[in-house]
Amino acid sequence: MLLKIIGAIIVIWVAFAVIGLVFKVLGFLLVAAAVVTIGAIGYSAIKGGSEKKQIR
Repeated sequence: MLLKIIGAIIVIWVAFAVIGLVFKVLGFLLVAAAVVTIGAIGYSAIKGGSEKKQIR
């Protein structure tokens, strides 16, 4: 009976560790995507600032 309780605690601990790792990775990817998006917007604003193309 004691081994079942210890096993359940270990399984729950591993599950929380995996869930925490997933959230940490997703947070990093969210920040990286935001930085890349802001960089791309800034680059396109600087590069295309004098060449405004109009559809005629």
